[in-house]
Amino acid sequence: MKGFGKFREVIQDETQLNELFGEPSRLVQNKTIHHIDEHCRDYIAKAPFLVLSTANAEGNCDASPRGDAPGFVHVLDDRHLVIPERPGNKRMDSLRNILANPHVGLIFIIPTLQETLRINGQACIIRDQEILEKMAVNGKVPTVGIGVQVEECYVHCAKAFMRSGLWQPEKWPEKETVPNMAKVLAAHVNLPDVTVKDVSTGLQDSYTNRLY
Repeated sequence: MKGFGKFREVIQDETQLNELFGEPSRLVQNKTIHHIDEHCRDYIAKAPFLVLSTANAEGNCDASPRGDAPGFVHVLDDRHLVIPERPGNKRMDSLRNILANPHVGLIFIIPTLQETLRINGQACIIRDQEILEKMAVNGKVPTVGIGVQVEECYVHCAKAFMRSGLWQPEKWPEKETVPNMAKVLAAHVNLPDVTVKDVSTGLQDSYTNRLY
């Protein structure tokens, strides 16, 4: 079997996958709907966090976390929703990808709830002021939003959250054991005039003064 870098045994087709795992149940086969029903709308209204997956024209992928107060994603109707684009680091990876390839995947998450809501569709970058003004925070209207035309909606089971213990505080790491992200970022930047202290100060300023 053809290798892939360090990997010597690589699955090559769906037949091999089916032989290993079998066929999905009737419930799984029928759980996908193609519009935002009242249940999806309720989930989105209570979700303060989502992960946005995009890819460029060459298929290179990116996943970006998006978070705000519950209900920050605006549902226009049963086929369309809008994600406000808040201030970031100006790399705009997701936006650039959407311009090249409109296909997106979303995972909505509600704290303590272990099932997630997945939505797939096609995205565009919008500047409709009457929509964006509804998503203003502290009087600041998003410059643009990500409009999504929904193609698939379905519930993802709780197993990943159960295995990880993500919502179980007794399984959380001690604060002093987690990575120092300012130190990590300074190492990755690797510029002689950028110190860990500089990065830490910059991050705190951004978090305090430029959330919106």
